[in-house]
Amino acid sequence: MTREGIVTQATGSWYRVESNGEALRCRIRGKLRLKGVRSTNPVVVGDIVRVECDATGEWTIFDIVPRRNYIIRRASNLSKESHIIAANIDQAFIVVTLIQPQTALEFVDRFLITCEAYKVPATILLAKVDLLEDAPEAVAEFHQIYEGAGYRVIDISATEGIGVDIVEAMLAGKVTLVSGNSGVGKSTLISTIYPDLDIRTGEISDSFHKGKHTTTFSTMYPVADGGYIIDTPGIKGFGLIEIEDKELWHYFPEMISTAGSCRFYNCTHTHEPGCAVVEAVKDGQIAYSRYESYLKILDDDDKYRK
Repeated sequence: MTREGIVTQATGSWYRVESNGEALRCRIRGKLRLKGVRSTNPVVVGDIVRVECDATGEWTIFDIVPRRNYIIRRASNLSKESHIIAANIDQAFIVVTLIQPQTALEFVDRFLITCEAYKVPATILLAKVDLLEDAPEAVAEFHQIYEGAGYRVIDISATEGIGVDIVEAMLAGKVTLVSGNSGVGKSTLISTIYPDLDIRTGEISDSFHKGKHTTTFSTMYPVADGGYIIDTPGIKGFGLIEIEDKELWHYFPEMISTAGSCRFYNCTHTHEPGCAVVEAVKDGQIAYSRYESYLKILDDDDKYRK
């Protein structure tokens, strides 16, 4: 007996597949692991898969329907392997905090680059804004950087209910990936919107102002109007993979709109005379922090891309 379903939880050893209103506990066929996939996780949350049941009643995933998109990063400590976070996504939310903990802007940029590369619309949720009442300039600057780059930034506070209704409306009927560093409040936000979901939340470690991991593996939850929300474990770094240096600038929307005015068609936007991108940075039309991320990623720092 064979069926088709969607992977809603993946632990690495077994997978929960929703099929015809039933949750099936599945393993994956050994050959599936070796089919030219240089990934630590060949089957991921959001995958549409085909499963079969053997004589003992055990279900096995034997095929994956081609993905329309996915979010991928370099696997931790494995320089040549990738880790796919989720597949077949309608939109991605990156949850960012400027305090307790502070999200590095380069992390935000790396996530957004990946969304651009795999055609996943991204929205930035600036969380814990209730803690930033004394720092309106920091909030305004963050908005200026990313709204200037073409992204929507939504101020939220799960504890105060700020922006929660806006996020809830955006989730309806769509498959949404929610990602970010540990401790930024991903699980708290989801639990606030959908209190019936069994999502664990954690406190911030005061000693390091970094979050404790509460989600141990990605899980997909059904939400209103046929949508799903994917809660992911907190991510420390976001190493890019499958993106060549010469195409990197294509994933900065603000560079795309400017690069056509460069003197040279093959401008790398680093040192060439007549570079419109460099001029836009000098004029403040492109945020320096975004350009700095571009240069750092091009420099192939060992931490992320070697």
